[in-house]
Amino acid sequence: MHKPIKYAEKAVSVAANGAWAIFERANRVRPNPSFTPKWSDKPLLKSWEKTKPPLGWPRETDSLCPKCVPEVRKKILDGGLPVDILRTGKIGEIKARIIEREGKILMVKDCPRHGHFEDVMAIDAAFFRHLEECFPGRDIPAHADAHLHNHGSSTIRHGRGSVLTIDLTNRCNMMCDPCFMDANQVGFVHELTWDDIKTMLDNAISIKPRRQLSVQFSGGEPTLSPYFLDAIRYSRKVGYNSVQAATNGIEFARSAEFSKAAAEAGLRYAYLQFDGIGNAANSHRLVGNLFDVKLQAITNLHNAGVDIIPVITIVNGINNEQVGAVIRFAQENPKTISFLAFQPVSFTGRDEEVTDERRFAQRYTLSHLAHDVKNQTRLCEPVRDWFPISMMSTFSDWADLVHGPAANWGQVSCGCHPNCGIGTAIMIDKQTGEGRAVTSFLNVERLARDIAKVTDGARGPKLSMFGMALSLLRNYDSFAAPTHFKLLDLLKKFDKTYGATGRDYGKVQGDRTAADIAKRRSDRWNFLFIAGMWFQDLFNYDFRRTEQCIIPYATQEGEISFCAYNTGIGWRNIVEKMHMTATLTKWYAERGRHEIFAGNKKVALPTLEHKLAVNVADVERGKQTDLDALGIAKNAREEKVRARDEKLRQKQHDAEMERLYRKHILREPDPEPGFVPVDTLLGGGQPAPAEEREEVGSFGD
Repeated sequence: MHKPIKYAEKAVSVAANGAWAIFERANRVRPNPSFTPKWSDKPLLKSWEKTKPPLGWPRETDSLCPKCVPEVRKKILDGGLPVDILRTGKIGEIKARIIEREGKILMVKDCPRHGHFEDVMAIDAAFFRHLEECFPGRDIPAHADAHLHNHGSSTIRHGRGSVLTIDLTNRCNMMCDPCFMDANQVGFVHELTWDDIKTMLDNAISIKPRRQLSVQFSGGEPTLSPYFLDAIRYSRKVGYNSVQAATNGIEFARSAEFSKAAAEAGLRYAYLQFDGIGNAANSHRLVGNLFDVKLQAITNLHNAGVDIIPVITIVNGINNEQVGAVIRFAQENPKTISFLAFQPVSFTGRDEEVTDERRFAQRYTLSHLAHDVKNQTRLCEPVRDWFPISMMSTFSDWADLVHGPAANWGQVSCGCHPNCGIGTAIMIDKQTGEGRAVTSFLNVERLARDIAKVTDGARGPKLSMFGMALSLLRNYDSFAAPTHFKLLDLLKKFDKTYGATGRDYGKVQGDRTAADIAKRRSDRWNFLFIAGMWFQDLFNYDFRRTEQCIIPYATQEGEISFCAYNTGIGWRNIVEKMHMTATLTKWYAERGRHEIFAGNKKVALPTLEHKLAVNVADVERGKQTDLDALGIAKNAREEKVRARDEKLRQKQHDAEMERLYRKHILREPDPEPGFVPVDTLLGGGQPAPAEEREEVGSFGD
């Protein structure tokens, strides 16, 4: 039976619906022009001024040949072609078509030299259509930025991004699959100097629109950089509120003091590698106690005041069964986890030469994620409850309007392509543990349309906030909300997120204190946001996505789209080689080797104590074995070993055929036993070439 307040709130919603009709009609009359805020040199966009790339299907786009690109990249790295050819030419580019076949969305393309390629974009055409239909449009065109964005076909052409990634080092203390940067395997060290780091951070705020980017320090493992803490401090000093580290958590798990030092420097978020519940579920990373490491890292970071975002790289057949388990972990720890980031595998870096067999078996898309969440948790319906991350830009636009023309920074704006990222949310009561999908009690799709109309009217802060409040009230279903959730809680959540009224919920600026952190955490309600971000690889590459990337990499060669840097033509390989710090020989001689955890080696932890809730059944589920049953390799290393063994078997077969030919046709006597040694079979008495040997850690022993 519903509480009386639920009926009262329903009456308020009905009244707000009537009031909205009047407000919306008045808002359409002679809307005010958009102002140009201090942080931009162009006016805010009206909804109808936003452009969109070609969407729907069948459609044609520009893509890359998975075979041409590595060939061209090697020529550039070897000095056979100039780097500028990437800016002036269309190297490796081919046309691609996005089509529907048997209810799935595919990308198909043909190279004149290498033939036909195709891959799955979605296993649910209706879901794919829903995401594209909800796309609100691209952000402001990039301009006056040639010194940062000048990368030919890979140039970022829209928006200002939302997360600026800076790789502090290519060194890592793990050596696992998948790894889109092929850490510890490239044969040299690329590590930013302090001047490099300051220059990149300064450059990022030198152009407009000057959005409040979230700065993410990554690697390799960023905590290995001697400038890790200094970089965090400097980011806060120049005005970035959201500073995060993409980390495997080892250093944070090993030292509560290091976690505290990072928090005091200004670290706000830890973007924590987290592939499942239990050590068995993480065993593909080849660290014996990796889940224990994660629990200790979460404990130390949270105690220090840093918020944790578990980042789950999902590989079909490896850990897709962990989707529900990870969400349950977040639900059962609502005071600690408020954001989950799922990343479907991208076959790049260590996996660029993936076989078709493994690629088809391991391919995982955003539509897979939406269906796995439904099937493993029963929380969300794919079409009803998931939206493109870019829809959040509608609310950012409204917040920019409310903060007015004098604001020094714009809001974080997630204006990425609808095929790039998706999101949904669960509202969880931290006291009772009850949780409901936000879209089950809030009509988010209609809310977004309403807010776009409020923003288009540009009526000023007070009327814009009134319009937002009316829309929230009319789109709210009190009977479907969590038991103790109230309309006032909903209004406070939006105000806390966008800082519209100026009410103090606890500061997030660089001078925030422990009291500010405690105040923000005191909220009874956890808005658990679940995101899916699907980075491209050469098999599904679409330049329309690259052009509006919201996660640029800051490099010594400018800011480059995440996918163009890690995949695409392979800017990472080229930039790091151009600006390498030292060869391995020189690095080892001057600085020695850092410790690497691989081969199931365990990390020594000072304690295993924590207060996190862990579902025993999820831990005991153990390792996923789908690919074992199919006889399919699980990673690049295993594929190379199999290819080496197959080559050896073929050479042994050829040698036996030649022996039989000589014996029975030419009538020659058999050679003495042991006459054809294995080394000879593998290469004329020479050691097997590097690509035929199992990989070993370039930085490790």
